[in-house]
Amino acid sequence: MKKNFKVIVIGLGGLGSAAAYWLSRRLGSDVLGLEQFEIGHLNGGSQDHSRIIRLSYHNENYVELAKLAYDAWDELEQDAEEKLIVKTGGIDLSPANALIPISDYTESMTACGVPYEMLDAKEAMYRWPQWKLTDDIQVLYQEESGIAPAAKAMAAHLRMARAHGAVLKDNVPVTGITPIGDEVEVTAGGETYRCEQLVIASGAWSNTALGYLGEGVNLTVTKEQVVYYDTPNVADFMPDRFPIWIWMTEPCFYGFPVYGENGPKASQDAGGQETTADTRTFEPDLPMLERINNFVKQYLPAAYGPPILTKTCLYAMPPDRDFVIAKLPDQPNIQVGIGAGHAFKYSSQIGRMLSELALDGTTPHDISPFSYTRPILFEENPEKSFMV
Repeated sequence: MKKNFKVIVIGLGGLGSAAAYWLSRRLGSDVLGLEQFEIGHLNGGSQDHSRIIRLSYHNENYVELAKLAYDAWDELEQDAEEKLIVKTGGIDLSPANALIPISDYTESMTACGVPYEMLDAKEAMYRWPQWKLTDDIQVLYQEESGIAPAAKAMAAHLRMARAHGAVLKDNVPVTGITPIGDEVEVTAGGETYRCEQLVIASGAWSNTALGYLGEGVNLTVTKEQVVYYDTPNVADFMPDRFPIWIWMTEPCFYGFPVYGENGPKASQDAGGQETTADTRTFEPDLPMLERINNFVKQYLPAAYGPPILTKTCLYAMPPDRDFVIAKLPDQPNIQVGIGAGHAFKYSSQIGRMLSELALDGTTPHDISPFSYTRPILFEENPEKSFMV
């Protein structure tokens, strides 16, 4: 088998599958993707049916990146001849004294030319009578929001990467990364490969991969979970009748219409217990489940029913919860992508930017907020802020 490649990608989850795809469009068979588990595994952070995609964010960098993300998904859809993004519209619900003022979102969207509507609680409940809201709640509606289908989108990235010639190998855990001159040697699954450029997209295992290079950043790894409800009112929660939603304060809850299972889905963002990639369990977090249940019963009672199932995943979050999309300062032929537990909506675009960093040395888009060298990534006791 071929052992030398132009680019090797470590990790074939959300970001890695996207990087492999965009690289393969330019390099064909000169791309190798390595996955430590079987492809499509449930151990990381990018599986399940659905992730939110939205243009509403608290600063302009993320809004502009979201615009690019929609374009990247559109290109993938055309290439794969498969519809992926499901637009449902989306609402951000902001109670009084929310942790991040709703004005942070509206000002960023206005500055970026993104249309939206502001509704009071009464108007929101008129449009979506499934909600039971108090008068203090403001609601931001943005029509382009919707569902990025996680498992389906990753499968499309990988299928098309292979179609363009990329070599993808699973069940090959990386056991060594060694810079050798202008190249990098990677040992995985008992074999040794060499490349000119390396992309590390290892999620909760990022510091394991970086550790082979004497590197590492502050990451909080948590076990998160979602719950699907067997609502008796399933017709009221179909994608053409009910939007994606986010409760915009702490604790932050979010949810989806019916997609992938026969009931709506809800979760708490960044509400899970700290763990490690290698010691996490798949057992339900019962206190977290109770918090989600209580929220749904109070504000969205028509959605509640016996859980159809719960699923767990891992977040890997820098202290500021901003992404890492960067070259290693002392090793410029190694790129790192860390999604901070909210990157799937952006994953195709982040994969494209990682491919540009690897092949062009730079990307035409502003990634300065996602630098590897920002001080908080290396502080001994950094202040953590996970609300996005």
